[in-house]
Amino acid sequence: MAMEFYRSSRRLQILGSVILLLFIHAAHSFYLPGVAPQDFEKGDELKVKVNKLTSIKTQLPYSYYSLPFCRPKKIVDSTENLGEVLRGDRIENAPYSFKMREAQMCNVLCRVTLDAKTAKAFKEKIDDEYRVNMILDNLPLVVPIERVDQGQGSPSVVYQLGYHVGLKGQYEGSKEQKYFMHNHLAFTVRYHRDMQTDAARIVGFEVKPFSVKHEYEGQWSEKTRLTTCDPHTKRLVVSSATPQEVDNKKEIIFTYDVDFQESEVKWASRWDAYLLMSDNQIHWFSIVNSLMIVLFLSGMVAMIMLRTLYRDISRYNELETQEEAQEETGWKLVHGDVFRPPTNSDLLCVYVGTGVQCLGMVLVTMIFAMLGFLSPSNRGGLMTAMLLLWVFMGLFAGYASSRLYKMFKGTEWKRIAFRTAFLFPAVVSAIFFVLNALIWGQKSSGAVPFGTMFALIFLWFGISVPLVFVGAYIGFKKPPLDDPVKTNKIPRQIPEQAWYMNPIFSILIGGILPFGAVFIELFFILTSIWLNQFYYIFGFLFLVFVILMVTCAEITIVLCYFQLCSEDYLWWWRSYLTSGSSAVYLFLYAAFYFFTKLQITKLVSAMLYFGYMLIASYAFFVLTGTIGFYACLWFTRLIYSSVKID
Repeated sequence: MAMEFYRSSRRLQILGSVILLLFIHAAHSFYLPGVAPQDFEKGDELKVKVNKLTSIKTQLPYSYYSLPFCRPKKIVDSTENLGEVLRGDRIENAPYSFKMREAQMCNVLCRVTLDAKTAKAFKEKIDDEYRVNMILDNLPLVVPIERVDQGQGSPSVVYQLGYHVGLKGQYEGSKEQKYFMHNHLAFTVRYHRDMQTDAARIVGFEVKPFSVKHEYEGQWSEKTRLTTCDPHTKRLVVSSATPQEVDNKKEIIFTYDVDFQESEVKWASRWDAYLLMSDNQIHWFSIVNSLMIVLFLSGMVAMIMLRTLYRDISRYNELETQEEAQEETGWKLVHGDVFRPPTNSDLLCVYVGTGVQCLGMVLVTMIFAMLGFLSPSNRGGLMTAMLLLWVFMGLFAGYASSRLYKMFKGTEWKRIAFRTAFLFPAVVSAIFFVLNALIWGQKSSGAVPFGTMFALIFLWFGISVPLVFVGAYIGFKKPPLDDPVKTNKIPRQIPEQAWYMNPIFSILIGGILPFGAVFIELFFILTSIWLNQFYYIFGFLFLVFVILMVTCAEITIVLCYFQLCSEDYLWWWRSYLTSGSSAVYLFLYAAFYFFTKLQITKLVSAMLYFGYMLIASYAFFVLTGTIGFYACLWFTRLIYSSVKID
């Protein structure tokens, strides 16, 4: 039987490998062309693109042209992948005209006269601290800010993604709050030149925004020269001394400069400045903190496995007389009930299968990320990969749930496959649809269009559901795993338990250590998601995830052993909930982060935050719960197959 199980597992592994190879091939064909460097000759046209407007105060992205900025003659949407659409990215052509290595000064884009409606729209975006995001040669626009680090005399440059639409302030001697527009942009394009061919590659895209009340003489026409910004008189914008106010009937003239600067940075290293992590020490502290937890738990597991269990098994196997056997205590007493199927065993099978699906998705995603497939230069790549992997991992979800179901003597495998395919995605989809409706109500570009919604439904019903059924069919065709001991017909009565063995108390205690292993790294993940920063330290993240898996397994084994020693054999669900309860602490930490680190004030934005964190916590629950469950299943089968049972 063991050989048959090995062969079936091997066939499933080969099938999974084929799917992953196909996916990697798709990833190569999809991502790598966009990563190839592009050479520009002097005078070549550079295409600047505008992306969404973003705010960490509202978390609601908007299209660039939702505000009355200057427009090109024809607005063209760039092709977007699934992940970009779900992130709210709306990439369109910009009215700016750049020529490679040809500096431009005081280029006039357009003149806009505000009415009450447009002035109000600008003021709202300035109030909510919205930033304008642009892209040049796949590099995001950044604002360089000098920061003097404590203990170091020399200033360091940090980059902020995008520039603010405007700012609030008062005129000197006045207390009235005014709104000012950033209407002059001083762009700097950094390039690395090939000495042999003289071709250049773009390695940096920076901007310094200014608010300037432009002035001119006579009537306005396309050829009008500004008196406040004129390259002929060498009058350039270097400060916001006379800012441009935003109000009804105010005239705003949008202008820009472009400067080209040669850089020593090579094309392959151009993202380093964006991804530079100055807090590596904190990440190492996170790893050390997590390792301390693992070492502590490993010591306890080693003590149980090598000392206590070895002594128990030796003693149990040496019992000779009937009187001695009747006096036995501890975990061997419940051998006739320990493999009795639990209540709601069908639901447990579904959740275990879903957890396997989550685990496979996270592991493969992290491997791809560490290999560089999902770098931030591939906008939306991470989300697209996770969605596709989730769909393909349905095969393993169906296999795991039906194998466990057959072990519980179940016969209706199609029902289990159906519930595995629909339970978790249906809950997540319900929350997602409610959140999407809220975003639609705010007219945000973050709302998922109907076409994308249809694509998501197709991925679920057209690919994921059939794969779950295929996996369930394969798993159910295999012979069930035999229990190492026979189950009694009449359930044994469970004695009264000590207060510290109360199910709710022990489950909640069990979730603290897995959460403790990841909470420092969790801070950086939340910061990257909600404060619009890059997260690209997947090596650290993978280490932390491995530590999380070990912690979940060990804490569940320790508490399961204590439970069995107190003659309580209802371990199936408790093993799942023990490590799964770390999701409760994750959600509580997300609430703490919301009130201490975020500046969200709108009700809709708060509902979005807690809605998405609820989805993340639910996924974390099924992931960690499944790890704990399989660890406990292995542990119980191991110890009960090691003792002689009459």
